[in-house]
Amino acid sequence: MSRLAASLAILIPLTLLGACATAGPPPGQDPVTAESDLPPPPAGSSPFGLFLAGQAAMNDGDNSQAARYFGQASNAGLDGAYIQQQAFVTSLLAGDITRAAKLAPNADATSPVFGRLGLLTKAVEALASGDGKGSLAILSADGGIGYPFSGAGALLKPWAAAAAGDMKGASISPVDGGDRIVAVFGQLGQASLYERMRRYDEAETDYKALASLNGAGTLFVADYGEFLERRGRSADALALYDQALAEHPADAGLQRARARAAAKGKAPAMLSYRQGAARAMVAAAAGLISEKQSDLAMAYLRLSLRLDPERDETWVLVGALMEDRKNLEGARVAYSHVRLGSPQWVSAQTKLAWSYQGAGDNATALKLVEAAVAAAPNDQTALINQADLYRANERYEDSVRVLDGVIARQGATPDWRLLYMRGVSLQAAGRWPDAERDLKTALAQSPNEPELLNFLGYSWIDRGEHLDEALDMVKRAVAANPRSGAIVDSLGWAYYRLGDYKNAVAQLEAAVELDAADPEINNHLGDAYWQIGRKVEARYQWSRVLTLQPDAKIKAQVEAKLKDGLAPAAPVKSRVAGN
Repeated sequence: MSRLAASLAILIPLTLLGACATAGPPPGQDPVTAESDLPPPPAGSSPFGLFLAGQAAMNDGDNSQAARYFGQASNAGLDGAYIQQQAFVTSLLAGDITRAAKLAPNADATSPVFGRLGLLTKAVEALASGDGKGSLAILSADGGIGYPFSGAGALLKPWAAAAAGDMKGASISPVDGGDRIVAVFGQLGQASLYERMRRYDEAETDYKALASLNGAGTLFVADYGEFLERRGRSADALALYDQALAEHPADAGLQRARARAAAKGKAPAMLSYRQGAARAMVAAAAGLISEKQSDLAMAYLRLSLRLDPERDETWVLVGALMEDRKNLEGARVAYSHVRLGSPQWVSAQTKLAWSYQGAGDNATALKLVEAAVAAAPNDQTALINQADLYRANERYEDSVRVLDGVIARQGATPDWRLLYMRGVSLQAAGRWPDAERDLKTALAQSPNEPELLNFLGYSWIDRGEHLDEALDMVKRAVAANPRSGAIVDSLGWAYYRLGDYKNAVAQLEAAVELDAADPEINNHLGDAYWQIGRKVEARYQWSRVLTLQPDAKIKAQVEAKLKDGLAPAAPVKSRVAGN
């Protein structure tokens, strides 16, 4: 079932990804921001027409062009704080920080929120331009940058102090005000600054505490390990990496760090003041991304890139946010900034590949992911994405072949998510006994995972096997994730296959409410309506399916049903009528 493909997203952890390197624009700036690259304004545009063009470009997510139009509207005589505010914001979101800083509204001339964002932008521009004292003065005035930018300002301030030569100020921990991001990444910044001040004992105390932080996984292990390597303690670094890899054996970054430490290679350099400040802005942005505040997160990422235009994970986060906004071209441009050889390069190539897959250019998608695997044949992320793209392109045996290798490397207890993924491909390839084995093994490892319960339970019902257990599994999946239209649809379709059409209609109607645009769910509801005699509603649902871009198989089914109706179903046997 096509709706189950989306559930494979659980296989891909939230990571900082990247892409291939190309010649780029000014630091941190979107290439399309350059005046010479933008289309001219509409012929004969009035100031108000330019303003409307800016609004339209902003609504389309093209901040670069919007910034240009707003600026031209202001230059053409359309005055007002609102025009300046829009020009400032769109320039910031497009990555033209130098221009945004010049356009930044004064705190007393606009709303406090935009005034504070303007101050933060000016502070970053000053620091990026080598004016640490100017940056520190902005961040220190009137108690610092106010809400909602106080956290970002607090993380930035120690780096500005260090750049200004104020080592006492740089040693003051950021005031977190209960903000977990500020507390944790403020401590990371302090560790880096202590190291730069040669206060090594204090630096190690902070690095060690962060590396052992509960719930952080391997997030700060590399920072501590790199510190140990820089101190000439390769053996200690190796032991740290080995300990972390014992719990996270597939972590490619740790694998690279371990190999470097084992070879006593050159340790990564300490962060510069600008690089440290850029990392602080990324941390602030990550918190906003988790809270779905994408516009402000994008602003922070652009500010980060003004400070460190070669920070690869920042470019990838920019690309991911652009993809969320359906700006595929902008996303691809962002991915293209990541340098070949970067730890993020392979993962970025797969992100790039999926952008083409989503746009229907399957050949380019496969070419990109295969090139990524060729460049890094042992990288698990690249291999998993290759397998998933093969599955998405109905090359199921190829997907299984790739996953066979990944799973074999994990030894006796491979990750259940990989077994689940291979099980899906095996089922689609017609190898049900092998698929069932993988799915049961995965469920034994993670018995309450709703996606697994849903897939295996539905598959059994569809085959007429283990009906009591299967229906219970699908019900448990719905109880665990009642807001998933796909899983509720599975329960409805399970009732349908069992001949309980009344319960099928109730569940499928609920599934359509949760995911109204899914063609398969609407198709199922039409079938259920037909079986209980509601044929007008059935035809309406089937007609609706054709407006939802169904795949070729569903489209053919629906067109046949609209022409000839639906034959009576032959339900599988149920243990008790009405289950």
